[in-house]
Amino acid sequence: MPGLPLPWYPVLVRGPSMSPTLRDGDALLVRRTTRVRPGDVVVARFRVRPSLLVVKRVARAEAGGWWLIGDNEFVADDSRAYGVADVEGRVVLRWWPRPSLLRRRR
Repeated sequence: MPGLPLPWYPVLVRGPSMSPTLRDGDALLVRRTTRVRPGDVVVARFRVRPSLLVVKRVARAEAGGWWLIGDNEFVADDSRAYGVADVEGRVVLRWWPRPSLLRRRR
């Protein structure tokens, strides 16, 4: 049916906020879903910056959305700066340049 979004889509990582898990230039496969749990790596939009698509890790549910953090503790462009986000999809795997499944961090 025309106009329906595909359930899977590619995303390219830009920036160091998810290092060492993900690096600038990594290509990811994302499953479109809002069903996520803490520890999942997701693609989301911060409510105060809806034009910015980000890749971050889910920390906790908060205020009807999600509190997201980057894996790089020295980069604070996550919920500490922008607040609650809305998840668009869960990152399933990195397919370039080092193929690997992304697992939930406990």
